[in-house]
Amino acid sequence: MTEPAKPANALELHDLSVAYRVGGRNRAVLRNLSLGIGQGEAYGLVGESGCGKSTVALTVVRYLPRNGSITGGAISLDGQDVMKLDAEALRRARAESVSMVYQDPGKALNPSLRIGRQLTEIFELGGVSGQAASDKAIAMLNRVRISDPASVMQRYPHQLSGGMQQRVAIAMALANDPTMLILDEPTTGLDATVEAEVLDLIAQLRQELSASILFISHNLAVVSNMCDRVGVLYAGMLVEEGPTDVVFNDPRHPYTVALLRCLPRGGQRKDHGRLDTIPGFLPGIGAAIRGCAFADRCALATDRCRTELPPLYDLGGRLSRCHYHEQAQSLPRATPSDAAASTPKAAAESVLRVEGLNKTYASHGHALRAVKDVSVSLRPGETLGLVGESGSGKTTIARLLLGLVPPDEGGRIELEGKPLAARLDNRTADQIKAMQIVFQNPDSALNRSHSIRHLISRALKRLAGLSGAALQARLDELVRSVRLTDRHLAVKPRQLSGGLKQRVAIARAFAGEPRIVVCDEPTSALDVSVQAAILNLLADLQSKEHVSYIFISHDLAVVRYLSDQIAVLYLGRIMELGPSENVFAGPHHPYTEALLSAVPKLDQTETSRIRLDGEIPSATNPPSGCVFHTRCPRKLGAICEEQEPSLAEAEPGHTIRCHIPYAELARLQKQKAVQTEPA
Repeated sequence: MTEPAKPANALELHDLSVAYRVGGRNRAVLRNLSLGIGQGEAYGLVGESGCGKSTVALTVVRYLPRNGSITGGAISLDGQDVMKLDAEALRRARAESVSMVYQDPGKALNPSLRIGRQLTEIFELGGVSGQAASDKAIAMLNRVRISDPASVMQRYPHQLSGGMQQRVAIAMALANDPTMLILDEPTTGLDATVEAEVLDLIAQLRQELSASILFISHNLAVVSNMCDRVGVLYAGMLVEEGPTDVVFNDPRHPYTVALLRCLPRGGQRKDHGRLDTIPGFLPGIGAAIRGCAFADRCALATDRCRTELPPLYDLGGRLSRCHYHEQAQSLPRATPSDAAASTPKAAAESVLRVEGLNKTYASHGHALRAVKDVSVSLRPGETLGLVGESGSGKTTIARLLLGLVPPDEGGRIELEGKPLAARLDNRTADQIKAMQIVFQNPDSALNRSHSIRHLISRALKRLAGLSGAALQARLDELVRSVRLTDRHLAVKPRQLSGGLKQRVAIARAFAGEPRIVVCDEPTSALDVSVQAAILNLLADLQSKEHVSYIFISHDLAVVRYLSDQIAVLYLGRIMELGPSENVFAGPHHPYTEALLSAVPKLDQTETSRIRLDGEIPSATNPPSGCVFHTRCPRKLGAICEEQEPSLAEAEPGHTIRCHIPYAELARLQKQKAVQTEPA
């Protein structure tokens, strides 16, 4: 009796090669890439920026830019040869079989059209019109768990939060019931709670639709939780592939080993040592590769690796492109783990003290309280982490401290014991250079028309008043401290990678020897390897310069690594404030508990996430009593609705704003931990 034939893979790439035409010649981006995604399977594709992940996604549906071309191989989508489809058949495949969700939903949605029009248009193209199309659009928004979909249909994209925009983008992608869903970094810019909701949604819809998924991400923990199998891409080649749990727990390629070591895991902090990094850089686009593409960055490489391209060794259900795959986990560390850490002095006078800080904006005739009664202090060499969902007031606090917007009357900001003027224009030159900022996106912070030398030198002239030999000496010192080289000084920002541009931004911030540096999401858009290098750099500079940081991030593992103190914000209020380890170890405020439960972990075997109802309320009409009571899973009753709790000391140096007594929080959270422990 013959066995029934196995169904064809949803997607198959066979020896796929892609090149971009740059400088008059084709430069290879993907090199003989072969992979398959089964029916209903979720496949993760990981690797650093520039490895070719997004090119894979664009190639599948032939969306390559004009200078891109497929130079070899074949693509099969649901059994169809994509290369042989004419324009009409390709359009039909894009409309009916495959959908894409991009990293930035703001760019995927038309800012001039209401959400309802953008959704109904998809159904109209399928032959459904009028009220029937509107009904289907509302049903689709319900499907992606958007409350009050009729209201959302009437809004423009800019009137929605990032998480809501991404849900709308997913609704549009799923409107045609695709058999193949391509997700290209769909959660990179989202808060931990929103990211968890979007991932839950994708997992649920995958089950409902039996859709296959190609999930592209640099977040290894997200891939670990979402995908059945994972492929590791390097320089356009697959270097390792296999079941996700097997690859991440027992990697057999030095590149995979190195990527995993870059993550701050198990509560690692700066005073425990530095994160490991990957030395060197990816091969440039079109680089000639004779042997192993990773050889120049691999401490295990031999002459054989540099001259002989390794095949994909079959290790029994998994693949590794390494001659020495059995030794991969013996890869030596690239970064010493015992680097010195800055330890704030307990008795030191505060370099920054904030008391009773408030900020109210006028919004369509209503008062919007963005920050309410915030009081914090910062010692020399200390890092204060600010965490919370979008709209919690983190960036507003940073702007108030920097003098970019003035606070309400009555609050007080002191720098080194002296009052700090509310507006930047009224601050002295010394006060301005004492407090600098590193932004999330170095592209928008660096002038693209000037060289790196000019950008840093200008800061040295303006902030430090240097010139001539003194300027050159300080420039050389700064460049070495952020681990740039002289050759980087001659180029312009567009010629540098994201990580190198962020190093330039950090060098410029340190030009005036600041006392405080505000870091606003400085690593959120970076690969794990570059992120590790930037975090190490910030820790080393803090140790050397004894500078203090205010560190804003939605990546709680990153915050934990760098921060000494953590403030958890919700609707502009501090809900919890204390030493980093106390805040993470608990007992916590119920909001902190929910934030921590939403963080994906590489070794997470089952979910114990606390789901928060609805979105963060509007600051123009905050809830009465405790502002968190509308979403709090531990709400007591009327007291939470009627009376705002004070920020009370739960233990020395650790304060929590909650009506539930500290001992009861400890009992409840311990009970939950016992209930969710694996048997």
